[in-house]
Amino acid sequence: MGKILIINGSPRAPKSNSKQYAALFSKACSWESHYRDLTRANHLELCQAADEVSDVLFVFPLYADGIPVTLLNFLKTWEEYGSRQKPTVSVLINCGFLEAEQNNVAVKMMELYCRENGLPFGSVLKIGGGEAILSTPFRILVQAKIKKLARAIVRQENRTFQVTMPLSKKMFLNASTSYWIRYGERHGITREQMASMQIEP
Repeated sequence: MGKILIINGSPRAPKSNSKQYAALFSKACSWESHYRDLTRANHLELCQAADEVSDVLFVFPLYADGIPVTLLNFLKTWEEYGSRQKPTVSVLINCGFLEAEQNNVAVKMMELYCRENGLPFGSVLKIGGGEAILSTPFRILVQAKIKKLARAIVRQENRTFQVTMPLSKKMFLNASTSYWIRYGERHGITREQMASMQIEP
């Protein structure tokens, strides 16, 4: 039976949606799993931990259409470390866009990294509407796809899954706009201020 290291590559890992996705995966996966937040200080520790498992699952959000810099920095360290083992790398990525395919470029970046470093590339789950979906009735759709991802990894399959909320773009835009306006109001920020290019007063 395999063993999997789950690395949360979110810049705000302890309070991230990625942490929730990782927890759902751990529950769904029949293998022994070990969850770790990625920090600036634990790169070497995680490199060593990756030598002790058969698989690594990176869970992270989309940042500027790509990999978060926190994860990118770790990947550089892992490359320099020169891992003794070559664990299979799988990816669970979420974005704030409704369309799960917005994650495609980041997935390609991970595929390229694995190819350049001789790491087997496993399965992928791309989640659209990832900032909101867990707090909606559509959470069940995510849970079902995470179970499929876990089964694919255990079976050593190369599968790609995706999931999003079954909403029209207009409905999604209206709902997200209402959310951010209410969020701004709670923090004393007007809609006009949020729409401006001014970052600080």
